[in-house]
Amino acid sequence: MLRSRLATLTMSLATALASVIALATPAQAASTVRYVALGDSYASGVGAGNESGSCRRSPNAYPSLWATANAPASYTFVACSGATTTSVRDTQLGYLSTSTTLVSITVGGNDVGFSDVMTTCVVYGESACVAAVNAAEDKARTELPPKLNNLYQAIRARAPSARVVVIAYPVFYRIDTYCPGLSDTSRMKINEGINLLDDITKNAAVQNSFVFADVRPIFRGNELCAYGEKWLHALNWADTSISYHPTAAGQSGGYYPTFARAV
Repeated sequence: MLRSRLATLTMSLATALASVIALATPAQAASTVRYVALGDSYASGVGAGNESGSCRRSPNAYPSLWATANAPASYTFVACSGATTTSVRDTQLGYLSTSTTLVSITVGGNDVGFSDVMTTCVVYGESACVAAVNAAEDKARTELPPKLNNLYQAIRARAPSARVVVIAYPVFYRIDTYCPGLSDTSRMKINEGINLLDDITKNAAVQNSFVFADVRPIFRGNELCAYGEKWLHALNWADTSISYHPTAAGQSGGYYPTFARAV
């Protein structure tokens, strides 16, 4: 009888203690992150599948992948295919506020006419390609820095407390492999133009105390002409808009982890 009463008392004490511990342990805090995703087609997810609306936003784009994995307190996805620094400032920054704590942005390629450059390279050959990239590089050097600075300053003014992550473009081609289509000279020149664009973007981001997230290293081995899985769409005559954009694997395997590490 005594043993039975002691056992019952012990169980009661254990249950009471467990209840006290449970009450004393705080529940997992809800996220306080208020995230706004800005930018162009590389941010909206063109080429990643299941795109919708005129802005071609995809649930497979890196902003949506991060939001799904991290459940922020709020998530506003306004990146739009075709966006430039000017259109981002005019149509997307209105979604920022003093309560915004996280901003991501990929933009600049459309400002220097990269889509037109790629069309020239594919259709008109090597000499025209080199000339087109040279013209785009000149434009990038002279026009892009003030445009990026003006945009970044406008972002900071609207979201003064936010962590702003500026995400680069991947280099398109692996050079040291056999690859039909464009010549090695054209591919190297295109890569040179992308590297210049990214370096200018990095400089502007650093000058404005933003975080620069570089996707070029993680894309190595998965570029066009590489032997690994291609994380970029090659030229697609059936849907030219997805050409040279990240695939779903490029967004999940390249852009998403690069952004996640920078947050």
